[in-house]
Amino acid sequence: MQLSHGGESSPTGAPVARWSVEQVLALAPDAASRKAGTRLGAAGPWSGTGCDASGAVWGLCKGSGSTPYRTVVDTTGPAYACSCPSRKFPCKHALGLLLLLASGGDAFRPAEPADWAEEWLAGRRARAAQKSGPAAGGDSARGPADPVAARKRAERRAERVTGGAQELEQRLGDLLRGGLAATDRSGYGLWEETAARMVDAQAPGLAARVRELGAITGSGPGWPVRLLEECGLLHLLDTAWLGRDRLPDPLAATVRTRVGLPMSAEGPPVRDQWLVLAQYDTPDGKIVARRIWLYGRGSGRTALLLSFGAAGRSPAQALQVGATIDAELTPYPGGGQLFRAELGEQFGATTAAGPPPGIAAAAAPAVYGNALRDDPWLDAWPVTLRDVIPVPSKDGWQLTDVRTDAHRDAHAGTRTDARTGSALPIAPAALSRPGLWKLVALSGGGPVTVFGEVGHRGFDPFAAWDPGEGEKGGGTTGGSVVQLV
Repeated sequence: MQLSHGGESSPTGAPVARWSVEQVLALAPDAASRKAGTRLGAAGPWSGTGCDASGAVWGLCKGSGSTPYRTVVDTTGPAYACSCPSRKFPCKHALGLLLLLASGGDAFRPAEPADWAEEWLAGRRARAAQKSGPAAGGDSARGPADPVAARKRAERRAERVTGGAQELEQRLGDLLRGGLAATDRSGYGLWEETAARMVDAQAPGLAARVRELGAITGSGPGWPVRLLEECGLLHLLDTAWLGRDRLPDPLAATVRTRVGLPMSAEGPPVRDQWLVLAQYDTPDGKIVARRIWLYGRGSGRTALLLSFGAAGRSPAQALQVGATIDAELTPYPGGGQLFRAELGEQFGATTAAGPPPGIAAAAAPAVYGNALRDDPWLDAWPVTLRDVIPVPSKDGWQLTDVRTDAHRDAHAGTRTDARTGSALPIAPAALSRPGLWKLVALSGGGPVTVFGEVGHRGFDPFAAWDPGEGEKGGGTTGGSVVQLV
């Protein structure tokens, strides 16, 4: 295996935050790779390990043959290279090397890279310089795209989507006239056939929502009410598309995105010190979608980076949770407040940081409600909650606000008796994940800072910071943040 992806090289001498075991395992393309990488996360099979100040680590891993595998990782990307024949990215040797680093790093001594590692690192730096240089404009060498042909293609696709939306409106009308209770007898085939028609109409966003309707039918007590609610949202999206010419430009852009039309990042770049709040993967058919949440220290904005990986491959983009990067983000168009962006040029190495400023649990529903005014199809909205305590409730768990008279004595390392106020239920999806118990253990009955998404199902926690971390970033290593997904 020989590959590299994601990120840019960092200047020599800059501090780099240490990876945690959870962050390393999140890079694995599948469960088998995680298991194999874990076996190689000890010092036994490794020799010739080293690291440098730019964030590069390397080592020789003993395999079944006489020649050890040469493995090097640029942790600022991250990017990987290995002489093994594996087609998985990253391979088990790269995962093992990073796990060895995460275990304490005692096996890594600062040194100049080995010749084979330096060759790969130099090539990576050269490619990064070429990409950012004035000669990187490869589009001019290929010639400008034909705007007339591109416009005609867009018009033809819009016509197909319009036809699909009109057909979907007819099917929703038939559904309501026949009664929602009858859908329980129709089975999932009805929904899958309708979703396939939306795929034919090149409207994958509509297709995904139709499939979600099929999952609601017969899903438990009250399912007809939930089905009616989602049918209403789908009808709203249909009618918004059919009347998009009368919508304000930002809202029309949101509708196009929700329907599933491809959009490109085209706004002015925003440079900031971006704190990596969370990173997690979700299956999306035959591909894996990776979501990375960032918080701009200067702008105060929360941004989402979205990337995809084919089966057997981890998505190319990966950032270290808990670290801060000096980088430019190019936003995508849209009417909502959500800042979905594309990662651009990075300026320097990643550095460790503490949590962002947050709000009380009582204020989170209002934040979600305000976001719905710009994008009625939002399932959830990212927020950071400060000084909340996870406590059990009748139906699961909830996060409760700590009143102002409850605090942690940072100097003595003790907590007063924390009296709680308003509560926010934890979403059902989080109740079965191990991250919930990590959150409870981290809290220990005291207040913590938690980042996640708040929606109509409750709050879904993604990451938490050790109690006592200051808003300005009191942590000295990336280990102060705990991933919960």
